[in-house]
Amino acid sequence: MRALTLVADRNLTIVDMPPPPPPADNEVQIRVRAVALNHIDVWGYRGMAFAKRKMPLVVGAEASGEIVTAGKNATRFKPGQKVVMYGALTCGTCKACREGRDNLCENVAGIMGFHVDGFARELMNLDGRLVIPVPDNVSLRDAACAPIAFSTVQHMLFDNAKLQPGETVLVHAGGSGIGTAAILMAKAIGCTVITTVGSDAKIEGVKALGADHVINYRKDRFEGETRKITRKKGVDVVFEHVGADTFNGSLLCLKRGGRLVTCGSTSGPTTTINLMQLFQQQYRIIGSFGASMRNIAESLDKMAQGIKPIIDTEVPVEDVEKALVRMESRQVFGKIIVTL
Repeated sequence: MRALTLVADRNLTIVDMPPPPPPADNEVQIRVRAVALNHIDVWGYRGMAFAKRKMPLVVGAEASGEIVTAGKNATRFKPGQKVVMYGALTCGTCKACREGRDNLCENVAGIMGFHVDGFARELMNLDGRLVIPVPDNVSLRDAACAPIAFSTVQHMLFDNAKLQPGETVLVHAGGSGIGTAAILMAKAIGCTVITTVGSDAKIEGVKALGADHVINYRKDRFEGETRKITRKKGVDVVFEHVGADTFNGSLLCLKRGGRLVTCGSTSGPTTTINLMQLFQQQYRIIGSFGASMRNIAESLDKMAQGIKPIIDTEVPVEDVEKALVRMESRQVFGKIIVTL
């Protein structure tokens, strides 16, 4: 079978490798159909691993596929069934796992495609515990965006920020994969959405998703524009994933008692904050890491109800390096899908 493999930093190649053996009793065998790209793939491609890893490494952290066959104990699954896969090898037994907080597993063995072999291969075996069924009316292309992109937004906005109908939310990088999902999910419950973009070319796109106000941060200071839009009141929630470049400006956009939820730091991981501003305004700053399997199921349900991911580009596996370069250029609007 074919597998997309990182053999050195910035060096991907398609290799032939033996197919997996029949699945063990608790496993399922999956034919991978679509892999969705994320910034974690770019980081891995650049060699920015947070732990030692051995190369060659099969890449791909987010994917969908179909069941080929199931072990005798994996009775939830049947051949041909559409599924997505959890991207972390959690233990399933620690307190966090038992409580359904899979993203905070105390004994995680690695992130697929980053620390251990990932999903960009034609066939793979995986513990059925880490596999989530896909509703019949959700395509495999769309479903591939659930395990990281949609579920990360679900976890950020609703588990952590506790976004409520009618609130105002500032979504940074509204044209990104998680930015587009955040706009869609917030509008679906009747929120007012302010969003930032890096070019005028993306303005109409985010407006079409429902964004009420759009700020080109390369032309205008987003914090000043947000204060004008809200008549100096500020927003209830900031959806932050940019990092150092926007963090303090994001705090200035909050109303008193507002919530900032963050899951990323693509512009840098380090910043300083004014502690007096923090406690005098009673801001709540909430870190949000990944998502649980429950969040993935919730995301798939939202897709089934009509909240579909925005797809920027769909490319064959042979063109994956061009797709990664496109991600690095920040010209992407939505998600990039790689088909096997």
